[in-house]
Amino acid sequence: MGVGKTTIGKYLAKKLQYNFIDVDKTIEAKEGTSINLIFKNKGENYFRKIENEITLSELKKNNSVISLGGGAFLNNAIRKSAKKLSISFWLDVPVDVLIKRLRKSKHRPLLNKKNLNEALKKIYFDRKKIYNEADFRIRCHSFKSEEIVEEILKIYEKSRN
Repeated sequence: MGVGKTTIGKYLAKKLQYNFIDVDKTIEAKEGTSINLIFKNKGENYFRKIENEITLSELKKNNSVISLGGGAFLNNAIRKSAKKLSISFWLDVPVDVLIKRLRKSKHRPLLNKKNLNEALKKIYFDRKKIYNEADFRIRCHSFKSEEIVEEILKIYEKSRN
């Protein structure tokens, strides 16, 4: 959350001439409402069920760059499918940078807490172990979007040969 998955994903897809799929945006389009309102009105369990169905379907598509929601990789079925059908990248940004980026965010349901710093640190450190299961970790904190995309492209090209 807040690492730049959509920005990086769109840029990467353009460079590869692939489709870009933002799973969160796909869910919002299917449900006709925001993720924030899905969480509020139907709950996180409902959201995770829809996220699972859509993500597993999207992962089967070829020539696509897919931006998973921040919690999607925690789902065992999604993680296994991602590792089997694609190359996964963890865009790692230090938690202090995320706090600065997300300080004013109002549309992230897991951050609608009184203490953003504590909530974000808990999410980051709880998820870090699972995120480490991604095929590659890209430490993004001091790089521009273009540099991150170039690094991903280098890794992607090597993995295909």
